[in-house]
Amino acid sequence: MKILLSILLQKPRPDSHQLTQNVNNFLVLLFGLAIAQSTVASSLPDPDGKTGDATRPVKVYILSGQSNMVGAGKVDGGSSRWGSEFIDPVVAVYKGRLDRKANYDALKPIKTARLEKFGGTNPSPYPGGGAQVARGFVQVKETGIYEFRPGYGGSMHNVMEVDGKEVHRKEVGKEIVRTGINLEGGKKVPFKITYFTNDANGLGWIVRLDVPGTLSALVNYENKYPYLKNEKGQWVARDDVYYKGVVAATGSHWLGVKAGRIGPELGFGYMVGNHHEDPVLILKTSQGNRSLGWDFLPPGSKQYDYDGNIYAGYKQSPESWGKGTEPKPIGWYAGKQYDDCFGAAHEVLNNFDEQFPQWKGRGYEIEGFAWWQGDKDRYNAGHASRYEKNLVHLIKTLRKEFKAPEARFVVATLGQTVKKSTEGNEKLILDAQLAVDGEAGRYPEFKGNVITVYTNPLSQGGASNSHYDGNAQTYMDIGMAMGESMVKLLEGK
Repeated sequence: MKILLSILLQKPRPDSHQLTQNVNNFLVLLFGLAIAQSTVASSLPDPDGKTGDATRPVKVYILSGQSNMVGAGKVDGGSSRWGSEFIDPVVAVYKGRLDRKANYDALKPIKTARLEKFGGTNPSPYPGGGAQVARGFVQVKETGIYEFRPGYGGSMHNVMEVDGKEVHRKEVGKEIVRTGINLEGGKKVPFKITYFTNDANGLGWIVRLDVPGTLSALVNYENKYPYLKNEKGQWVARDDVYYKGVVAATGSHWLGVKAGRIGPELGFGYMVGNHHEDPVLILKTSQGNRSLGWDFLPPGSKQYDYDGNIYAGYKQSPESWGKGTEPKPIGWYAGKQYDDCFGAAHEVLNNFDEQFPQWKGRGYEIEGFAWWQGDKDRYNAGHASRYEKNLVHLIKTLRKEFKAPEARFVVATLGQTVKKSTEGNEKLILDAQLAVDGEAGRYPEFKGNVITVYTNPLSQGGASNSHYDGNAQTYMDIGMAMGESMVKLLEGK
């Protein structure tokens, strides 16, 4: 059923708007998704209509790897401070406080000020002294669909119109509502910003929404992943799945789109969140440009010989040295990133009630680990030759270290690697990742509890070292596939 829904969500239909609404409603009913803008913790209805047991422990998943696990999927075309797009900006000040019923286009201002600098880091100051309305023209260079984000902090309390269409509204104490607008490159159109409070300035950002491969384009214009937005077209957060990132994968919030980049945690979190009745914590600890054969080398790993060199074991330094020579340690050691990343995860879990007061007293259970890595090891023949042994040791070590012997483990391959045509170091890494799959038969103890996701069919292009060109679909689909595989293990299938 979940596979069928995933396919359904990603295929456009003739009546795409109605389909999106129907699918959203169905998902809410079936899976108990949080289609609400509030980030207040609460229990979601389960598929059977009952709420979960508030005394049961939180389900924890630890995600780790290198930069692609950190996440580089683009949410939009990138925001930039506005400035040159705005022509002849003028702020008009009207007597008294803002009157919502007044027609300020027909009223005479008590003063006006031409804004020589509109946008940038130091815009011309507004004069104040009454209700303030800024007017002028917008002219973008390229035709496309744009989002406007006027103001910063208190100055975001305003309504902005571009070419007669409302594109931004932020009432005091309410959520922001923004709507994209299609603008023709080189065409000048009017804008107006009416400020609701005395906080007003010329700060603002403009964002391109329809850049191919970005999450905003996929959701808004290709009918993919509609559950990520609500009926008002705004990004929404689940209130049954929480994301906590440490080291390079920072962030702490209910699962949803909160920044300009996403990793696989978004798709993964939705899949495991849909499976569990209990709340879920996605704990991601990751760092870019790190190898399993050196930086992430697990405790207990022994040094070994390869091609005339000695490669460091855990806690040894440097990375390698010539046979028969004395090693000269450097400011890093084998396993340093393992210690940093998983040490940070321990710190979070050891202070669980303090970190997650919404779940105080519930405790937690580590349900599984997810690992997406291998790019850096492919540049080192010694590391590539040892990848399978190191990966097996990593799986066993993490289960032992986190006292979770039954925790399931999902591994994802590099998106550019192909089973039949990959050669050299990349083949060693791909073969190693496929070998640990419980169904491969090489490690009987992994049967039913370790699974490998072959990601090449899911990749939209690019390679691991180019972060798959930032294509958000690659990150969403791989995350969903990893999550679905985790659920498969949980269900014993």
